[in-house]
Amino acid sequence: MEANELKNSSQEETNLNAENQPNSSSPEKETNETPANTELSQPSDNDIPQKPDDNETKETVDYSALSREELVTTFRKLLHTKPILELKEPINQIRDRFDEASKVLEEQAKAQFVASGEPVELFVPQPDFLQKEFSALLHEYRTKRDEEKSNSDNEKEKNLQAKNEVIEGIKDLINRQESLNETFQEFRALQQRWREIGPVPQAALHDLWETFHLHVENFYNYIKINNELRDLDLKKNLESKITLCEKAEELLLESSAVKAFKTLQKYHDQWREIGPVPRDKKDEVWERFKAATAQINQRQQEHFENLRHQLVKNLEVKTELCVKAEALANETLNNPKAWEEKSKELIDLQQIWKTIGFAPKKENNLVYERFRSACDLFFNKKREFFKDYKEVQHNNLQLKTELCLKAEAMMENNDWKKTTDEYIKIQKKWKEIGPVPRKQSDAIWKRFRTACDYFFDRKSKFFSHIDEKQDENLKLKESIIEELQNFELDNESDQSFEKLQNFQKKWAEIGFVPIKEKDRINQAFRNLINQKFDHLNLDEVDKNLQKFRNKLENWKTTAQFNEKITAERNKTIGKLKQLENDLIVWENNIGFFAKSKNSDALIRDFQHKIESGKRNMELLNKKLDLIEEML
Repeated sequence: MEANELKNSSQEETNLNAENQPNSSSPEKETNETPANTELSQPSDNDIPQKPDDNETKETVDYSALSREELVTTFRKLLHTKPILELKEPINQIRDRFDEASKVLEEQAKAQFVASGEPVELFVPQPDFLQKEFSALLHEYRTKRDEEKSNSDNEKEKNLQAKNEVIEGIKDLINRQESLNETFQEFRALQQRWREIGPVPQAALHDLWETFHLHVENFYNYIKINNELRDLDLKKNLESKITLCEKAEELLLESSAVKAFKTLQKYHDQWREIGPVPRDKKDEVWERFKAATAQINQRQQEHFENLRHQLVKNLEVKTELCVKAEALANETLNNPKAWEEKSKELIDLQQIWKTIGFAPKKENNLVYERFRSACDLFFNKKREFFKDYKEVQHNNLQLKTELCLKAEAMMENNDWKKTTDEYIKIQKKWKEIGPVPRKQSDAIWKRFRTACDYFFDRKSKFFSHIDEKQDENLKLKESIIEELQNFELDNESDQSFEKLQNFQKKWAEIGFVPIKEKDRINQAFRNLINQKFDHLNLDEVDKNLQKFRNKLENWKTTAQFNEKITAERNKTIGKLKQLENDLIVWENNIGFFAKSKNSDALIRDFQHKIESGKRNMELLNKKLDLIEEML
């Protein structure tokens, strides 16, 4: 291509650049399509977010299994072996894990403190040597980080100077008299040098890019580059930008809107580095890249809008917690139990508070101070109350001593159920009494627990033999079920009926089975025996009576037999009385309708009801007889 032709082509592209300045609210369009690796003009700070931290792309280490000592060792090793600016994420994870482990130790110490009889509000955690060492390492990390950031600012100034030197080098190429190939290779080297230089101060970024673009364009306008080399360069640039378009479109499938947005910024940096493409493809490839960019930007905006809504919701929830905490703080409480109950409610509110995220920045500290003030007021009032509580503790000691005497008096008692209930009762009373003086706390508790353990150990040994007997009974009942399954009914219903009754009798004579098998085995027998009775040639009354008898026999194996059979008796008597009343009413109705004309259908209906009622009364009376036999 002739020099004047190249100059004209470049002039047209320069004019296009002037006519198509990018909008400040959207990604920058490529309008400066000059040859080789000319780059996009730099967007403003508001348009392009900061590049993501390199640590975001590194594999996250799981510190949750490390002890506090291992966390301190790991912290120290990272601090002395890794670049300081790469440590933000691991240090945050180590600190969170260390705080969790320290919190567990603190809660254990608090529990021991409270178990000793002291009020929980008097507990003051004491940092151990690991906490002090961890704090020292954290201070060292922050100091080094601040120094590194300061060094980074100095490095950016050096980078700015280096890039200005590259620009001067490009300007100098215009006056060279050497061969085209050598000049072009040197230009390539300067471009590569430009890419290798690190970031520069943000304030100088826009002017630096504008100056660089200007002198790159002047270079292409000046040198005589052949058409094949230019076309090849433009083609390679097109392929690179199409690849970036594909990568940007793949980001639409990324689940994290923030990660997609930050990755897109890297692609924009690469887009500027690549340079121009053939004129007929310029708008097409740029519109494709811009379309993907717009969608990702929209997702980013929606993401942060949702975050803003969540912050407002968090403020509403925290305000509600403040109201509840203030209500608790203003209550008048006159006994330890009430204080403990309200303390638990307030602690529950504190736990809920910890699960809620931040409120809007403007209100976050205010709502926190409001909640903390309410909590402080409550616990200060509680602390004042327990200062005068020593006398109550001595009274609690006397009450617990009396319970120890009762527990020791029952240690050898063999009335297992009654004594067990009594032990449970005094254990419940023990829990209700409250704390005793610290010096007597362990001794009185050991005395009471020794008496209780002695009785329940004796009980456990006794019932272990009962369990063996119940296992034998289970095997016997399973054999009866198997025998009943194989039993074939005779042609003579009376004989079969008698044999089925024998099965019921044998079943009832066997004792208890393990409680976990009771319902299963009883239901299996009941279903099977009822099935056999259903196949006998008996009238419905006899069948119902046999099923009812089977149900009563099953009740015998339960601990609630007396309650169940008494309730069944009362229900049966109630049904009989109701039927008697109904019969009287129905018979009176027949007498009334007998005097009326055209009442034959009504009379027949009442006669049918009376006959059915009498049959039901007969069945209920027989059921009542069965109940009386078993009472």
